[in-house]
Amino acid sequence: MTIDHFRLAVAQLNPTVGDIAGNAKRVLEARSEAAEKGADLVLTSELVLAGYLPEDLVLKPAFVRSCMDAAKTLAAETADGGPAMIVGTPWKGDDGKVYNAAVLLDKGKVQAIRFKADLPNYSVFDEKRVFEPGPMPGPVDFRGVRIGIPICEDIWNEEVCECLEETGAELLLVPNGSPYWENRAEERLQVVVSRVVQTGLPLVYCNQLGGQDELVFDGGSFALQADRTLAFQMPQFESSLGISDWRRDGDGWVCENGTVAKLPDLDEANWRACVMGLGDYVNKNGFPGVVLGLSGGIDSAICAAMAVDALGADRVHAIMLPYRYTSEESIEDAARCASALDIRYDTVPISEPVEGFRSALSGLFEGTEEDTTEENLQSRARGVILMAVSNKFGRMVMTTGNKSEMSVGYATLYGDMNGGYNPIKDLYKTQVYHLAAWRNEHRPDGLQGPGREVIPSNIITKVPTAELRENQTDQDSLPPYDVLDDILRCLVEEEMSVGDIEQRGHDRALIHRIEHLLYIAEYKRRQAPPGVKITERNFGKDRRYPITNRFRDRS
Repeated sequence: MTIDHFRLAVAQLNPTVGDIAGNAKRVLEARSEAAEKGADLVLTSELVLAGYLPEDLVLKPAFVRSCMDAAKTLAAETADGGPAMIVGTPWKGDDGKVYNAAVLLDKGKVQAIRFKADLPNYSVFDEKRVFEPGPMPGPVDFRGVRIGIPICEDIWNEEVCECLEETGAELLLVPNGSPYWENRAEERLQVVVSRVVQTGLPLVYCNQLGGQDELVFDGGSFALQADRTLAFQMPQFESSLGISDWRRDGDGWVCENGTVAKLPDLDEANWRACVMGLGDYVNKNGFPGVVLGLSGGIDSAICAAMAVDALGADRVHAIMLPYRYTSEESIEDAARCASALDIRYDTVPISEPVEGFRSALSGLFEGTEEDTTEENLQSRARGVILMAVSNKFGRMVMTTGNKSEMSVGYATLYGDMNGGYNPIKDLYKTQVYHLAAWRNEHRPDGLQGPGREVIPSNIITKVPTAELRENQTDQDSLPPYDVLDDILRCLVEEEMSVGDIEQRGHDRALIHRIEHLLYIAEYKRRQAPPGVKITERNFGKDRRYPITNRFRDRS
């Protein structure tokens, strides 16, 4: 039987890794909604039953077995004559090996299984560690339509789609687990254009949504017609079910009625990624809310604003932890920020614990000069207090250090690095300032924070300082942030040589110093909490440098 028309539902869902029953329920709910809208087929994202990335859970036989059982249970649901489903799941083949699979479920059965052939093993991906690569796939038969199902990375080279086209595929439906970073949507579009040009086939790109540890999946599912025009575009950072009608036109297929959502600009996308990553981390791990130190500085202020946007004001608790170097300006700015965000705000002075530490160490430190040791006692006292509040009330401590400071070690282990998650971990300081000003002028739909200035302007314009000694500023020990951030981008994102960075107008001695600081802070970053990936190369899954490392670029 050959059909000339079918209605497709693209389910852009937010699964939770390991919540197999919950993920299956989300798929069934999407199918029910799709059925109400007359859909014939529901397409879901890569490994939707497992959640993505499942990492070494795939090595656990019970996990794979549970995913396969859930897929078979979903298959039985299709016996009602409603929509068929394409569902992503780990699958143990007849050869005993485990594959990254997409299964076609229809008429009460698993009608077809296709395995991912090209396993990514770069950047944040490590699939060769846990999956076996599948053979080159052929199309599956869906009610007379020959559908190719390349899985995510399978479309990033020519071979898999070429094989599908040569073996008779009429349409490509692609389950994806593609995480967000800056300008990623444009990169995906260019890849899809290449595959459509290569095969002459329309292609539907279904992407996952939601935060998973340091990764954020932004959705943004879309389709291109065979002539490379946009068939439909689903929103980023929103759970969504996209409905489109496909009609046979001669030897090919055409989308008749796809809707086109407006995608956010870069600033909004970065903000939404930070908010979604934080919100999903807190919610999926069962924390009732967050607590953070609100210092009157830019980093803690922007983190508080992101937390309110993600969780709502009633789930955010800010604490000012003043010491003798804390200025009245900072105290006033912190209070104004808390008021603007409508969050609980308490003050816990740290003089007694700091002086207690100093007294306890006075004999051991006798005859030495005061230095960063005493400064760090302040930060560590703050960290202890915040962790105590977290232990008592269950709210997660939110860490607030930016990428510039984490790069050069301008952070205190067991002090301001304490916490469970950091939404600005992958934002350079210049980005933090830019986004703070942007948020004061914009409130994207769907966020829970107020639609007014949420970060007092004085916090954005004043000279940054850690306030750990008299008259301290960040530039006492660091170059201006625009200079620092450019050098760091060259070293971290671009892996440029010192000579090439010098050609950009930077002082060679300064480049050497920043490179040295970058390398010796690696041990600190290994102990830092996870945070949202925003740049193309974050600290964590992307950049894996040794802690013990004597290499320095002197070229």
